[in-house]
Amino acid sequence: MTPTVPPSRPLNSALRRNIEALHERRRQEAAAASSETRIAEAITRFTGSMRFVYLHLLLFGAWVLVNLGLVPGLPRFDPSFVVLAMVASVEAIFLSTFVLISQNRMAAAADKRADLDLHISLLTEHELTRLVELVTALAERAGVPARADPDLEEIQQDVAPEAVLDELEARQPKAG
Repeated sequence: MTPTVPPSRPLNSALRRNIEALHERRRQEAAAASSETRIAEAITRFTGSMRFVYLHLLLFGAWVLVNLGLVPGLPRFDPSFVVLAMVASVEAIFLSTFVLISQNRMAAAADKRADLDLHISLLTEHELTRLVELVTALAERAGVPARADPDLEEIQQDVAPEAVLDELEARQPKAG
């Protein structure tokens, strides 16, 4: 059994349009990326692959075998492995920098998605508040005593995001 049940009918047009809009936005962002960003992404993608691991096994393995004197006909060129250690250290510095560049880019994209989610949630909350008001008015007009619900007045009020943030921050434990 698969974890997701395939839809019995195709996606509706709004979902297809949203998926296409997101795909197009990602395509535009990739096209607008600087050459430095593209290079850093390519390096990060390669260094995070098994080909990179295999390449290092081959190169470092050969380096060690040659410098242990286990490969006949090839002279030792780094018998103390100091050069190997230096090469590995410099490589680690550069690789960690590329990973940080990639993480910064991903964090910026995550921040943009979080902002979008917040805006959509606030818009949805506002629209639902208006719908509650409309349904309440229709219920009253139809003779249904909707105002008797004690929660109704509260949910008919818009949420002020800054007030929610202030309350959350006030309840955050203070740092040392």
